[in-house]
Amino acid sequence: MLLLGLTGSIATGKSTVSKILFAPPYSLPIIDADLLARQVVEPGMPGYRAIVAHFGSTTPDLLQPASSTVPEDGVNGKGRPLNRAALGRRVFGNDEGRMKDRKVLNGIVHPAVRWAMAKALLKYYLQGSWAVVLDVPLLLESGLDVFVGSVLVVAVKDPEVQMRRLRERDAHLSAEEAADRVKSQWDVRDKARRVEGRGKGRGLVVWNDGDRGDLERELEKIMKDVRRGSPRWWAWLLLGFPPLALVLAAWEMWVGRSAKRRWEDEERREKAKL
Repeated sequence: MLLLGLTGSIATGKSTVSKILFAPPYSLPIIDADLLARQVVEPGMPGYRAIVAHFGSTTPDLLQPASSTVPEDGVNGKGRPLNRAALGRRVFGNDEGRMKDRKVLNGIVHPAVRWAMAKALLKYYLQGSWAVVLDVPLLLESGLDVFVGSVLVVAVKDPEVQMRRLRERDAHLSAEEAADRVKSQWDVRDKARRVEGRGKGRGLVVWNDGDRGDLERELEKIMKDVRRGSPRWWAWLLLGFPPLALVLAAWEMWVGRSAKRRWEDEERREKAKL
């Protein structure tokens, strides 16, 4: 079973690509890290309690306000839902305080999401899926790219396209808030260069500066190559011989780690020249 890591940056079109891959003719199962990240911080979950414990005393509007539809102790009696906009203002930005808070938040959410992803992967493996898409915005930043066979990054060449799409999608954001959200993430063009460094078939880039039709045509070309490299009979073979699947998984991890080390070494050399 091919693990196809899907990533990008805010407002580059990753979610659109995820929807396309989920629908025919691809019909691939999607493990959506954003969806899992919301589920693991729902009221009553350990992640929710950890966030409230750390941020609650210094973020008065951390929880959604009580109302006729949201009781003081929440719909299920386990607390009111998080106010995601307020939490976003607390952690998005490049100043030292926000970066520290973002690290704390990621330290709460990421381990819970990884466990949920592992359970979903096992389910799809047992179902004999030929490929599974891991839709993870922070695939590279979190180090999860070393566990996948191929990485597909959705990128834009023009930063203005990214900013325009973000403000069209989230009209409540000011220009400064939109810029903070973009700057708080790894530049998507750098992500594309790193992914391409994984090598042919392992690092794939979809440039999404055009319209949806352009995106679908570009994606179709890429997925034809992916399909040839991972036929359905191979998925059934791995299902029938679990030891072979484990060996392959170990090999893919080694290849992924090697690619990551090469990139990091190259980055150090480039910085040394400055």
